[in-house]
Amino acid sequence: MGAHGSNLDEILAEDMHHWYNKFMKESPSGLITLFELKTMLQMQGMTEEANSYVDQVFYTFDMDGDGYIDFVEYIAAVSLLLKGEINQKLKWYFKLFDQDGNGKIDKEEMETIFKAIQDITRSYEIPPEEIVTLIYERIDVNNEGELTLEEFITGAKDHPDIMEMLTKMMDLTHVLEIIVNGQKKPGQA
Repeated sequence: MGAHGSNLDEILAEDMHHWYNKFMKESPSGLITLFELKTMLQMQGMTEEANSYVDQVFYTFDMDGDGYIDFVEYIAAVSLLLKGEINQKLKWYFKLFDQDGNGKIDKEEMETIFKAIQDITRSYEIPPEEIVTLIYERIDVNNEGELTLEEFITGAKDHPDIMEMLTKMMDLTHVLEIIVNGQKKPGQA
């Protein structure tokens, strides 16, 4: 099979009826709970940060706040992550980082998310502290130790290297493929 992108392009090319059938196969109730999402992602034994990250992803996808991801929310999330404009993606990243919902991202919030992503992906190339320090040195123009939505978006757009790093780290392609295709059972090809 090809790269993630080609697989997801094929998935997106399918008609909505087929998407709906796949969604309903994974979640017959038509709703995905946080517990079901963690089960799909095989979250047992993950760190507290990784669990917290999946919680945050779930709550940002659960647009109406009812505790479930329904098909419409799922399709909206997939569309945003795979086809969304850069401003839309940056707003979503910001919401994901802003764990306390105060409209600002502090270094601890960002570091927690990056640690969680590394725990889930098992990719520890650059320590989260270094990533956060680099981002804040370049983007936090007021040196306040926190970023507003405007600073975050402007800073990411003005620094292509940071934008590339954010895009790579925040790539949820693997998560979306698991939800659409179902988790491979041990021994499945």
